[in-house]
Amino acid sequence: MKVYKKESVQHINATLDECWAFFSSPENLQKITPMSMGFQITDFDNQSMYAGQIIQYKISPLLGLKLNWVTEITKVKDKAYFIDEQRFGPYSFWHHKHFFEATSNGTKMTDVVHYALPLGFLGRIMNALIVKNKLKEIFDYRFVKVDQLFNNEASKLPRF
Repeated sequence: MKVYKKESVQHINATLDECWAFFSSPENLQKITPMSMGFQITDFDNQSMYAGQIIQYKISPLLGLKLNWVTEITKVKDKAYFIDEQRFGPYSFWHHKHFFEATSNGTKMTDVVHYALPLGFLGRIMNALIVKNKLKEIFDYRFVKVDQLFNNEASKLPRF
């Protein structure tokens, strides 16, 4: 199984408390996900994020095909980091770490995603042709939306 990695860093003009309040709420994920993904939370307990929390979604990443995606918040350290992992969905492996660090002018947010696709060689081809670019598109969109929500100015897109 080939495991891929995506990492991004963004500086946010908001306090650590403000960033944590926004990003640790699963309901806000829809606000920073492209509408073209057809992202919809289908089951969520409306609680603040905690280890063991299960969140179910529907997504349409390609050709309007609806997929179910179930993630678990596996680790949470208040105002420092949280980790979500796919339990069921399109990836054979999905591990997403979100780190937050107070800086002199706001908060540094770092995302690190490790993922793998099913189907061996075919999965590697799908990653090269479609998945890698789709993830870049999603993370670029997220970067711009977070910038609009918190920084109120246009910024350069992150480099992956």
